[in-house]
Amino acid sequence: MNFQERSLLELFSLGGPIMWVLLALSVIALLLFIERALYLHRGQIRSTQFLGGIKNIVGKRRIVEALTVAEETPGPVAAIVKAGLLHFEEPEDKIRSAMTEAALVEIPALERRIGSLSAIAQTAPVLGLLGTVLGMIQTFHQFEQQGSYAEGAALSGGFWQAMLTTAAGLAIGVVARLGHHFLAGRVRALVHDMEWVGNDLLQFLLAERRRGYVRPEGELAAVEKETAAPPGEP
Repeated sequence: MNFQERSLLELFSLGGPIMWVLLALSVIALLLFIERALYLHRGQIRSTQFLGGIKNIVGKRRIVEALTVAEETPGPVAAIVKAGLLHFEEPEDKIRSAMTEAALVEIPALERRIGSLSAIAQTAPVLGLLGTVLGMIQTFHQFEQQGSYAEGAALSGGFWQAMLTTAAGLAIGVVARLGHHFLAGRVRALVHDMEWVGNDLLQFLLAERRRGYVRPEGELAAVEKETAAPPGEP
């Protein structure tokens, strides 16, 4: 039976026990990539349009409505905007510090588990190499047992294991590395949006204060009450 006639299951079994470890790593990598890709997709919004809407609402002196929009919008960009709006009447350094603290909370959530994908990309080829060494050990053992009369069929098992584990480890490593690169790029894009939105919002809020913006009476108390209430409570 030649290579083309062998099924994937047969090739997998010829790879030896290391193939099961590589299979587990590939499944974990796939699940990590899907979970992170969906999470980052949910956090990706059209920052320019979102910030433009917030500016329009604040310009109409409706700060509570702007906070509500920021609260209901998912993603780290909205969290930065909310932090800035909550400290609208405080000094510039307080507003900047509040948005920085919000970013420090959001960025680790964006980067969570992406490092695990990178670790898999580095580990899979090493495991493939381990399978290669084990396959060669098996082959030399057959030589030792059968001496000069060792048959090719008896020796092929070790060579199959050596080659298949190397190929599988390299393939998983390449795919995991590409997945990590894609997710890291999405994180960088979100962080860039956060920085741009934070700086733009800060300049806008300072300009509104210079124009003499004053919250309507009772509005500040309403905002503090809403933000102080635990999630899920009115």
